[in-house]
Amino acid sequence: MKILVINGPNINFIGIREKNIYGDKDYEYLCSLIQEEAKKRNLSVDIVQSNSEGHIIDYIHGAYNKYQGIIINPGAYTHYSYAIYDALKSVMIPSVEVHISNIHARDEFRSKSVTAAASVGIISGFGLNSYVLALDAIKNVIE
Repeated sequence: MKILVINGPNINFIGIREKNIYGDKDYEYLCSLIQEEAKKRNLSVDIVQSNSEGHIIDYIHGAYNKYQGIIINPGAYTHYSYAIYDALKSVMIPSVEVHISNIHARDEFRSKSVTAAASVGIISGFGLNSYVLALDAIKNVIE
């Protein structure tokens, strides 16, 4: 199974920004964690990141007929990107939305996800382990 992991704005700055929320492990560590856990589950994973909404949409479109699942952390686009929502709906690939922090326990504007309805589910609030849980979730959905 091939899975595409898409990380949105500022995810590349974990370990640097707001360590009290995102922890002190950096983006390279996150990518290594995802790759190691994917291997344990016999998943092939490609990981991409962009701070640009258009690039994220291009990654989603590029997944069509290439990947069996998508794990996406849209970052701040979670709260207002109907374009990412539309892209996820258009490719008809099961996706899991993931967040490092519990978006429902933060600022009020962060508790609303407009992109989540395009996914089969959302995993939020388990730190970097949210991605590991998302690997299990997407694998179960695909099987």
